Amino acid sequence: MDASLPYDAQHLRHLAGEIITNVRELSLAGWTPATSSNFSRRLDEKHAAITVSGRDKGRLTEADIMVVDFDGNAVGSEHRPSAETLLHTQLYKRFPDIGCVLHTHSKTQTVASRLYAPQGHVRFDGYELQKAFAGNTTHEGVMDVPVFPNTQHMPTLAAQVDALLDKGPMWGYLIDGHGLYAWGRDMAEARRHLEAFEFLLGCELELRTLK
Repeated sequence: MDASLPYDAQHLRHLAGEIITNVRELSLAGWTPATSSNFSRRLDEKHAAITVSGRDKGRLTEADIMVVDFDGNAVGSEHRPSAETLLHTQLYKRFPDIGCVLHTHSKTQTVASRLYAPQGHVRFDGYELQKAFAGNTTHEGVMDVPVFPNTQHMPTLAAQVDALLDKGPMWGYLIDGHGLYAWGRDMAEARRHLEAFEFLLGCELELRTLK
């Protein structure tokens, strides 16, 4: 560890490489249009590695990954983190086992967020793929994915998320007209959750066209 830094720089490089590889794949899928989306990994018990604001997520380099503390402040960098950094760090601060947070803007996610905003949630019921979410061992049961109103005031949105986290297990949520947040213990689990959400949201949208 560099004694001048409050985090392990070598570990940061490893996590940056992991973020870059995975986010390029998500960009190729069309889930990060027009420099949107943000992605992070827990670095240690006080810091997270997160994408720099305004960067093309399909062309990330190590210079596009920065460090923030769990209050959302930049650490050892003049770069500006995403305005939504607090939505990442609140999860790391609250849940020590969360190691990765992914936020994407696919068309499916965005359309679903608009369509289901009046209800405040999207309901999955009886899908086999509900078992893709960690700790959920059966397709039997109802899973509600929250849809929060969009706001530029992140403390307000973070407080709304916190209130629902108090009520039971969550693996992700939508923001109206915006996109999806999903998380997990590591990159692999967070991506599994993200991809399961994408598939199930797509199923719900298609079912509506068939009714």
